[in-house]
Amino acid sequence: VEANRVFAEAERERERRGEASMIALLSNAYYDVLDDDGDGTVDVEELKTMMKAFDVPQEAAYTFFEKADIDKTGKLERPELVHLFRKFWMEPYDPQWDGVYAFKY
Repeated sequence: VEANRVFAEAERERERRGEASMIALLSNAYYDVLDDDGDGTVDVEELKTMMKAFDVPQEAAYTFFEKADIDKTGKLERPELVHLFRKFWMEPYDPQWDGVYAFKY
């Protein structure tokens, strides 16, 4: 929890200075790995890859995907993943998101 707070403070400082977002950098790196077929979007099957890599039950991909797919297209676009990562790092802890962020696993 302390590490998240410190990271969020540093991210806010980067924003104030007009520097690149570390959250966006991290999110984009994940996105590039997840987009296995290179179509510019991530589907739930590709998302399961991330869950497996983090030793989280692949069923968690459905919960994560439901929250991340803001426009409900059935595909995650890059800004949707950045938004979800930003929420994780920058907003206060909320237990209703535990299933999304895999805390309950």
